[in-house]
Amino acid sequence: MKRRKFIKPFCIEDGQRFRLKHHDPDDTGGLDLDKETEERILEGGIREMAELQDKLYAQDRWALLVMFQAMDAGGKDSAIKHVMSGVNPQGCEVHSFKAPSEEELDHDFMWRTNKVMPRRGEIGIFNRSYYEEVLVVRVHDEMLRRERIPDELVTKHLWKERCEDIRNFERYMSRNGIVIRKFFLHVSREEQKKRFLERLQEPEKHWKLSPSDVAERERWDEYQEAYEDMIRRTATEYAPWYVVPADNKWFARVVVAQVIVDTLEKMKVDYPKLEAAQRKQLKKAMEQLQRERI
Repeated sequence: MKRRKFIKPFCIEDGQRFRLKHHDPDDTGGLDLDKETEERILEGGIREMAELQDKLYAQDRWALLVMFQAMDAGGKDSAIKHVMSGVNPQGCEVHSFKAPSEEELDHDFMWRTNKVMPRRGEIGIFNRSYYEEVLVVRVHDEMLRRERIPDELVTKHLWKERCEDIRNFERYMSRNGIVIRKFFLHVSREEQKKRFLERLQEPEKHWKLSPSDVAERERWDEYQEAYEDMIRRTATEYAPWYVVPADNKWFARVVVAQVIVDTLEKMKVDYPKLEAAQRKQLKKAMEQLQRERI
């Protein structure tokens, strides 16, 4: 698999011409693989990622922020679980963002995510993110009212302005060594229904579904419009969106893994090179250990 060529169709760096209808949720990149081959490709990507993450942590210069957005049952949790299964927990943190607390509502809309941006040497994973503020809050205006923003600031340009703020924030982060990659797991309405029914039919999965999840399907078109506008306004070269076909979970996981590996390779992470004086000190330490009698 030629990695760059494989992931290129899913990468959006300039959203001006982006249309969600041009991206098929059931696409598998022309691949028709048996389960064993699917698992082997994914495991290969996970191994490469683990090696690169070790270098990222040791180098302590760059950070990587990976964000996941999707409709309910889009596969965010399972993608994070499977793709990141091989990384060292010491250098990786996952943060899930659900309904904001009263404390969070008393701050700006990016406050709760800013607190947990990854440190140098780390991979940070956001399961949902500040992008909820131009998605679910846009679809549900009652949520916007809960934020108690002064009336004169809530204009018809609000969503455009929030996207502009996000672009500026992501540019600022990228200029400080935090590399950003954003994944929209693009699932079809038919596949979502199928996954909802599977959860209802299996008692051990009931906790994954609430009546409100099903009710949100009535607003499907509104969400699709919001996602399209979000990607069009916030896809940039320094923080691209990857619109990942998600009807086939195995394929979504392969794409995510390949993108992360490609990103870490572009960052040219490597183990720190020791100076001559440091090497000399280590040589002395080794000689001392070798002379030691136990």
